Formats: sequence, structure tokens, C-alpha cells
Amino acid sequence: MPRFSVIVPVHKVQGYLQECLDSVLGQSYRDLEVIAVDDRSPDGCGEILDAYAARDERVRVLHLNENVGLGRARNAGMAQARGDYLFFLDSDDTLTPGALRAIADRLQECADPDVLVFDYARTHWWGGTRRNVLAHLLAGTDACFTAAERPEILDLLMVVWNKVHRRDFVEREGFTFPPGYYEDTPWTFPVMLSAERIATLDRICLYYRQRRQGSILSTTSRKHFDIHEQYARVFRFVDARPALAGWRPFLHAKMGEHCLDILAKPDRLPPSAKGEFFRRTAEMFRMHRPEGVRVPAELRVLEGSYAGYVLRRRAAQAGKDVGRRARQARSAAAVRAGRVRTALNLRRPLDPHLAVYSAFSHRGMLGDPAAVYHAARALAPHIRGVWVLADEEQAATLPAGTEYVLVGSAAYRRVTERATYFVNNVNWPGSLVKRPGSVHVHTHQGTPLKYMGADLLGRPGARLGFDVPQMLRRADRWDYSLVANRHSELVWQRAFPCHFTSLRTGSPRNDVLVGADPERGRAVRARLGIPDGDTVVLYAPTRRDYRRGGLVERFDPARFAADLGDGHTLVVRLHPSLADGPARGLGLSELHRRGVLVDATDEPRVADVMLASDVLVTDYSALMFDYANLDRPIVIHADDWETYRASRGAYFDITAEPPGHVSRSYRELAWLFDSGTWRDEEAARLRSAFRDRFCEFDDGRAAERVVRTLMLNEPQSDAAPARVPSPRAGRDLLIPS
Repeated sequence: MPRFSVIVPVHKVQGYLQECLDSVLGQSYRDLEVIAVDDRSPDGCGEILDAYAARDERVRVLHLNENVGLGRARNAGMAQARGDYLFFLDSDDTLTPGALRAIADRLQECADPDVLVFDYARTHWWGGTRRNVLAHLLAGTDACFTAAERPEILDLLMVVWNKVHRRDFVEREGFTFPPGYYEDTPWTFPVMLSAERIATLDRICLYYRQRRQGSILSTTSRKHFDIHEQYARVFRFVDARPALAGWRPFLHAKMGEHCLDILAKPDRLPPSAKGEFFRRTAEMFRMHRPEGVRVPAELRVLEGSYAGYVLRRRAAQAGKDVGRRARQARSAAAVRAGRVRTALNLRRPLDPHLAVYSAFSHRGMLGDPAAVYHAARALAPHIRGVWVLADEEQAATLPAGTEYVLVGSAAYRRVTERATYFVNNVNWPGSLVKRPGSVHVHTHQGTPLKYMGADLLGRPGARLGFDVPQMLRRADRWDYSLVANRHSELVWQRAFPCHFTSLRTGSPRNDVLVGADPERGRAVRARLGIPDGDTVVLYAPTRRDYRRGGLVERFDPARFAADLGDGHTLVVRLHPSLADGPARGLGLSELHRRGVLVDATDEPRVADVMLASDVLVTDYSALMFDYANLDRPIVIHADDWETYRASRGAYFDITAEPPGHVSRSYRELAWLFDSGTWRDEEAARLRSAFRDRFCEFDDGRAAERVVRTLMLNEPQSDAAPARVPSPRAGRDLLIPS
């Protein structure tokens, strides 16, 4: 008997069906059966299903004699199911890699609950991927519960495909799907209210495809009136079970919200049917209203007429339009007032003892600017340092007593209009005026491998969202560009054809890596819960420009952690641009919770994570150039190098001049570690040549050089950085005069 019965109703989805089936049959967890129900599909779906069944004995196909609709097709598949758990998968959706393994592990951990709810992400036809906004409701709960104990679980999308159901629980309760649209409603509410043991999995296990056309629920039709009978079924279920009577107010409100949402959607109901739909909804709302329950304000419109509903909608839209115009007027007035204030303040002299710092678009005291700030506090205490932050949440991460301003605030304008020194690793906002006599120091974010700046002009896909001419106009404010090697010096002068001077200081953020303190690394390991004596493998993948959102799953980190074996700890740190997207939900958070690996993405100082590790595995992340200062092994996993290079562009071939061994497949990567090759003599030779080239100016004194040279104006010495002016003699054609 298989663990999972994956039931896939199929109707007019031949363009998506193979991708759906491949996502199931290609899972690393193989104890499953697929019951594909051909709901009399008029296209080639039946032939596709038969071909899969001929190739894989786990696939069984039911060809129905007539089209019965989604709910009844699921029922037909359910009657044939033999698995412990039922997984209802729509035929245009897909499972994420490793999803069934994660679900199976969680079921075992929770001793086979009645229902397991997992997370999903919407994948849009135009390429975007967006995680479920209520994903937080799935986190932080290890024990099983009932809906009464955690009613917020019912705020999640009430559908069947974000759950697996224990088959004997479903059979015992006699749950089946009704005909018609919105068939999930009279299944999901009864199931969730009846389940004695519900568990959650904080992991994206399914991609919910958002089709441009062809979705049933986006079809304009009177079939949307089915919602009324579906909720009637829910109320009949509750009425037959006195113990569930307390849920009537909740279900009454849900019904009203759901029906009003359908009515408000422009593509659901024919215009001529909207009045009738409202009246039937209002009638049902009155019929099922619990006694003594106060109707929420947003649902009181159902106590009036359709004409009143239309007037209220128009008034709300008019109010939005008035508010929008008022905001625009206030914004224009604020801009004019700000220009007047700026003009007045720009007449005041610069403060020679004021420095302003920012890092990573105002995300905190981080990177090179942080290293320069600390050096200035020690060497030039008379210079007041002020940080620019995005919001108060970022301010909470600063050490006590650190002075800061929020970007765009009045305090921000005051300090940026008077400061002499500006230190940033990202361009300042375009509104910031560079005054004569001010010193702008751009630290960058690392040694460049991929194309940057003006070099992106020939890569239209890679510069999506980048306004290169505007980027260069902002870079025109740079006075100094810090470099750690001659390669960076040449690249920045080519990529940013502006009037700055390169300073061969080294990278201030890497001072802590040069001659690294072993005790600091041990302290970080202890804080992360890494066992003493373990070999720590740091995996730091970067984003991909050839995929919208930047996320491409190269391999299963759980498998890599298992293949590394005892005595090893896998630490994963995602690229900052992926930290808040679906990548975290694709198993990383769940694997961290279970102790399979350590998710260090949120660690504020990446240097700490590097110090705690013994070896770096990366693809094309600039982290490798910083890590080389530690003189520890580096492995490059380059299974899509040609694609990456073609889409983004690269200044050199990292696979031909690597800092260590290169793997072209997961099998090669696993072999490098299983055989011990990752730290052999050849790895050391490659790393030495790489360090000589890219850690050329890093000697642990970069931050000190910046402060002494640019803030204290100390005379040049043998230790002073070389100054290399930009070769640009005149303004670039991209920069308007």
C-alpha cells in the first residue's frame, strides 16, 4: 500500500499536464501512486496519460465516459485510491522538488494526523512567483491541534490542494466532493472542523499556476451562482452536528465575504446577473444569520438593497480617487517646500566633522561602510557618524547609542545637506545633491564577476528594472572607488565611466577575515548550535537573471546534508535578494527547524558565517572573493554556467580560473566531498593563485587606510593606498550635461 495517492483530475490542460506529472513522478520520494482521471477531455490529455501509464507502473488512468466536473472526477479517483494519504493535485499545478519527502517526514513526525496543511506559491503566467501571504500561520507549531484550538488556520485559502488527508479519516467521515463550481468549499470546511489532529508544514510544496486564460473560476458565467448551494451544504453539515454549532457565526461571515468577493470581481458574473446574485446572497445571509450575533460592518451592505450596494461601491471608488488626488497634491507641495529648504540649507557651509553612512539600501550597519564607521570612531572620534536607515525596524538592529536618521525624513535632509563625508556601498537616492567640497566614497559590494553598470546595456534581460543612465548619473557623485584588486579597478572604470579616483585600499569589510580570529568562529558556531568538531560546509548560492524572481533550485539541500554524512553541518546562506521570497519557503525554514541544516540567511554579518565555516560551496556569488582571504577550500558548483554567463555576462570564466575544484552536476559535487578531493593539493594550488589575484590589496588595514587618507588627510606613506584617477576626460554620452 503506497504512502500517497496523488489524484489528478484532467480536463483541457494538455499544455500543462506533462509538467504536472513530471513534478510528481520525479520526486525523490517514490512511495506513491498517481490516479489520473481523464474527465472526458476533448484534447490530447487522454493520450498523454496513457503514455505515462505505459512508462511508469505507478500511474493508473481512469477514462470517464462523460464530463462530470472537477469534484466528481476527484470522487472517481478517490474510489480507486489505496494510499495512506490522499493528495488532490490540479493538473495545471506542480509539486516543488522534495515536496513529498518533506510531507512524508512531517507526517511521521506528527504520528499521522488527520490533515496536514502545507504552503504554496502562486506562479504567474508572466513569470512572477509570490508566496502565500499567510504563510506565517503555518510556522511555529510542532504539535497537532484542532480548528477550535487554532481557528486562525481557517483564514488560509480554503482549498483542497494545499493539504493531504488521511484516507481512513476521509472514509470514516464519508466526505465526498459535490458537483458544480467552488466544490472545495463544502469539502474543506467540514474536513477542517471534523479533524481531531491537524498538523502544518511551513514549506512551499506546490506551485499554484495563475493562468492568463482558461481558469474555470475566471470564466464569466452564471455557474458562479453555485457558491450559494455550496455554502448551503456547509450549513447542513453543521446543523447535523450540534457540537459544531459554535462555528455558525464564523461560517456566516465567511459566506458573506466570499460571495461579495465574487460579486466584486469583474470577470466572474455577467453584468445582467449581478443584481440577482446580490439578492440571492442577501437572502441566504438573512436565512443563516445566527441569533444575537452582530454583523461585521463590511457585511452590513447585505442587509440593504442592490442599489444601495452599487451606490456604496461607487462612493468608495470616488473616495479613493479623491484621496489619491489629495495625496498627489500634498506630495507636490512637499517637494516644492523641500526644494526651498534645500536651496536655503545649501548656502550654509559644510560641517567638516560630519560623516553619513549607508549600506545595502539603508538596511543597517553592514559591510564596508560599517567597517569604515568603526575605524573612524577609533581613529577620528571628532567626526560625528550618522547612519541612514530605511525604517525603525532597521534602527532596532543598531548598537545602543548609534546616531541614525530615516531616509526621506527632515533629519535626513539636514544631515545630508551639511555632511562632508558620504560612505555607501549602493548609490544614494537621486534627490541627494552633491555639494562642492563633499567627499563621496563608494565601497561597492564585492569583486565583480557578473556584468555591472554600463556593461549591462548589451544585456537587456539582465538589466530588467535597472535604469543604467540614471545609475551612472548617481555614480557621477563618486569621488573615490575602493578596490581590493586590479581586476575590480579595471571593471569599475569600464562599468561606471564617471569622474572618480580608484583607491587601492582593499575591502574594509574583509579586514576581519585577514588573519581570522579562531575564537570568533567558534563563538559563532556555538550560537548557531553547530556541534563541536563538525566540518562546516557553507552553501551560498546567488540569484539568476534568467529567471524572474532570481530563484533557481540547483539541488536538494536536504540530500546534500545527508550525503555529507555524520560529522558535517551544512549551513545555507541565500543571496539577500532571495531572503524574503519563496526560496525560504522551499524547505529551508523547515529543514532548519528539524535540524537537518542551519539556515544562516538572516545572520546580520556575513563575515561571521564565513568565519564559522571550513569550506565554501557556491556557484557564482561574489562571496567567493571575500572568502578567499580565509585561505580555506572553495568549491564552485557550475551546473548552469553557460546559461548564467549568456544571460548576465561575466568578466572572466570562473570555471577556467576557479578558486578550487569545479562540479558540473550534483553527482560530481557529492563525489568531491565523499572522496575528500575538495581539500586536496590541487584545490590548494588553485586557491593560492586565486588569492594572489583577487585579494591583492587586502591585508587587514583597509578601513584604517580609508579613514587616515580621506578623513584625516595624513601624508602619503608606503602603506598609503595608490590613487588611480579615472581615464574619463570628458562626460560620457550617457550622462546629460
